[in-house]
Amino acid sequence: MRARPASGEPKKGADKGVDGYRTFYDDDSGKSKKVVVQVKSGHVSSQTIRDLKGTMEGQKAEIGALVTLQESTGPMRDEALSAGLYEPPTLLPPVPCLQILTIHGLLDGTERLECPDIAPTTFKRAPRRTKIKKGAEPPHSS
Repeated sequence: MRARPASGEPKKGADKGVDGYRTFYDDDSGKSKKVVVQVKSGHVSSQTIRDLKGTMEGQKAEIGALVTLQESTGPMRDEALSAGLYEPPTLLPPVPCLQILTIHGLLDGTERLECPDIAPTTFKRAPRRTKIKKGAEPPHSS
């Protein structure tokens, strides 16, 4: 998932805290977009999804992810679907704005965060240098 912890971030109450963030790039503007991640180990319901939707709006996040130990229920999935799709400005395919992932699915590889991502090119590749053996003369440049 490649999210980083939200350590040092103030929590917004017991159920509205952000546990992690992930950024992504979906165009060539160089401006990153945000994914908020919330992790729940206890009872989750459609109210949990509504709370996460509010947190996404407050954090100005394009995508929200709920990671939970429990399988999602029908009402939870319906609530997540009501958040709509995030449509990248490029030709990347749209992804759900709110995604419910289970710990089990993440660990066994059957689930993953769907996130449009074009990694920005930040560094040019350095020219390759060859090693000079001890005692050998370096190549002459013309």
